[in-house]
Amino acid sequence: MLKAIISRDNLDKKYIITHNQNITGRELLKYIQQYSLLIGNQGITKIGIYSENRLEWICTFYAALQHNYIAVPIDYMSSAEDVAYIIDDCQPEILFISAAMQDAYTKVKQKSTFKPQIIVFEDHPPVADQPESAWTGPGDNDNTAVIIYTSGTTGSPKGVMLSYTNIIQNMNAVIDAKIFHAESQTLVLLPLHHIFPLVGSMMVPLYAGGTLVVSPSMQTPDLMKTLADNQVTVMIGVPRLYELMYRGLLAKINSSVIAKAFLKLVYRTKSRKLGKTLFKKIHNGLGGHLLYMIAGGAALNKEVGTFFYLIGFDILEGFGMTEAAPMITFPRPGKVKIGSTGQALPGLTVEIRDGEIVAKGPSIMKGYYNRPEETAEVIKDGWLYTGDLGRIEKGGFLYITGRKKEIIVLPNGKNINPVEVEMKLEGSSPAIKEAGVFMHKEMLHAVILPDHKYLEDNNIDDISQYFRESVLSPFNAEMSSYKRIMQFTLVNTELPRTRLSKLQRFKLEDLINKTESEKPVSKDPDTVEYRAVKSFIESQVDMDVSPDDHLIFDIALDSLGKLSLIDYIDKTFGVKIGEEQLLKFPSIKTISEYVRTHKLFHKQEDTTWTGDLKVNTEVDLPKYSFLLGTIVGSVRSIANIFIKTEVKGLENIPEGACFLTPNHQSKLDAFLVLSYLDKKTLKETYSYAKTDHVKGAIRKYLAQRTNIIIMDLSKDLKESIHKMAAVVKLGKKILIFPEGTRTETGGIGSFKKTYAILSTELNIPVVPIAISGAFYGKKKDKMRTKRTNITVEFLPAINPEGMNPDELNELVKQRIKEKLNQ
Repeated sequence: MLKAIISRDNLDKKYIITHNQNITGRELLKYIQQYSLLIGNQGITKIGIYSENRLEWICTFYAALQHNYIAVPIDYMSSAEDVAYIIDDCQPEILFISAAMQDAYTKVKQKSTFKPQIIVFEDHPPVADQPESAWTGPGDNDNTAVIIYTSGTTGSPKGVMLSYTNIIQNMNAVIDAKIFHAESQTLVLLPLHHIFPLVGSMMVPLYAGGTLVVSPSMQTPDLMKTLADNQVTVMIGVPRLYELMYRGLLAKINSSVIAKAFLKLVYRTKSRKLGKTLFKKIHNGLGGHLLYMIAGGAALNKEVGTFFYLIGFDILEGFGMTEAAPMITFPRPGKVKIGSTGQALPGLTVEIRDGEIVAKGPSIMKGYYNRPEETAEVIKDGWLYTGDLGRIEKGGFLYITGRKKEIIVLPNGKNINPVEVEMKLEGSSPAIKEAGVFMHKEMLHAVILPDHKYLEDNNIDDISQYFRESVLSPFNAEMSSYKRIMQFTLVNTELPRTRLSKLQRFKLEDLINKTESEKPVSKDPDTVEYRAVKSFIESQVDMDVSPDDHLIFDIALDSLGKLSLIDYIDKTFGVKIGEEQLLKFPSIKTISEYVRTHKLFHKQEDTTWTGDLKVNTEVDLPKYSFLLGTIVGSVRSIANIFIKTEVKGLENIPEGACFLTPNHQSKLDAFLVLSYLDKKTLKETYSYAKTDHVKGAIRKYLAQRTNIIIMDLSKDLKESIHKMAAVVKLGKKILIFPEGTRTETGGIGSFKKTYAILSTELNIPVVPIAISGAFYGKKKDKMRTKRTNITVEFLPAINPEGMNPDELNELVKQRIKEKLNQ
């Protein structure tokens, strides 16, 4: 197992690097001997390891093998019930734990009947003053070396017995791919209790004489520092890790016009050499030496694999399972086909039988511990029936197409691979962080974890409506009828997965039942702060709220509602909370608890906008420039090549202050409205732009000369509203899109009532504007190639007198909707 080290040729070489230690081969063998002596020869059969990744974990594992004992790694993040089950099932005589796991083990002990001897790592720190290990190797290679308990995607953990032969055969086959060798440095990131990182991150590199680089944790800062401080050549991770890296890198690339153009060029030319050159900064950011990204444990999104492959990394997605120790197929460097999991490892035979992948060879497990019947179900005549579906193409390349037990059979007999639907759904919208699909009440049901940052950045308040109309509706339009999502549930927690990110689909039904049933059980805290905060929020949203409700996810409190709540808390309790801080509170209860511990006083205050908006605010209005007329005129002339525009109702624009409120169908909407205003009206009409949209000196210069007021709605909505109030008080007009963003369906979205509050409080008329014909679906960001008819109609102005903001907002929306339906 440590043949390259115990050959004694390189005892002074560094074999393990941690954040604070460099361990040589000589030291490693001494440390293994220390733990070997600690275990002793006491008629022991099994050694359990219940700890986070650390040097002592590695030493204890090899010490157990040195004695020919069976090593039993245990997931340190498992529930007390699961750990107790494992201990009772295999009964390890000694259990090594870290000090950090002592409290967790106290709970385990209460649930287990078998009581192993406990050895705490911190009581026996590695000491180099030991005799070197006299490694003899296993007495019989067919003996069981390790029992790995699978967390499973079906809910029944089983102990997989792997022999020395199983593991050595797999290690030799992987080393044959020339990835691991004496000069390689392999990142140890994933928890070692699972067979994939155990063999791939620890055993194979040491077996090949390479070096392990141990990350202190899986947190991004630790990962990036570990890569930067060392010369890691091989990184082993789960697809979720690479997906997160991909999203972060792609967001940075898309924020730069040049980088975005470079990426398009690389995708067009498919030149990996060019990709590595143009994106050298990414390589340097990952340490500058990383060659191989190995993915396993779950399916890798093809889009993610293509990205890393084209920018110069060898991304190698293998296929395997614990029962095969673990690799069954693996891509060889230089022969990678994105989407394929490679070819069979040397010594293994892989076939497809009735669509199912089966494998036979010396790395197939001995069986499940204490479960002969279940062993017989998956191993037949020496063939391992994996339960995965796939196909083998020319050259022996394996492609995974699904999981046999997860295939959904509809009442009409149609079969659906849920993984395929999930990948397409997650890729269809940046608003989706995770998605799981399963059959619920004879309908295809999606469980979705939204990306709340994306929703917040894009001012999406009615989350459920947004997903129904702007995400699932267009998604279903692209899918075959039987693959369409018929129901969906939004959740506020990560979907249940194994430690290597495989979705535990069988738990989705419990998750949605929990989501639907959990809310009513919470009892209202009996504090004056909670009652006050709850009462105020209910006055804003016209619904009953519960202590555990989240402002965005459960209550859908819009930007103005959040601002009003911030002001109310400030005026009533003297507690100042920023909008970003407000959103970090997980529930109404935690907000009220924060108020209770930080309040300076308690008094009732008028929380309407009346007095607030009548305070004079100075605003530095952009100076009108001929540039505005020139740009508007030029855009109109160019657009006329592709667009025939009919404009009606210009006479409905009143003299003096007013709000111009169009529906929002395309990027041209603002120009369509401004292009047909007379010069006097154009000079006194202002629009606003979000700070994020006016970055850079050129854009700011243009904004200052084209009647654009820059506002940061996400950080200081109150100041933004005061700016708009100041503009209309000067008798100017404001062009504002109540929807906040362009439609993705062609219909009208929800209207934000910022303008309605200003209109009703300051008695400023509103001119609804109906734009039709400008929407053209998913091609909305591309140049039109066919002449299009667009109508822009200025409807009669609405006097807000006698109306509240909600009534006015609904009336404006209704007027536009009626006109569009004519």
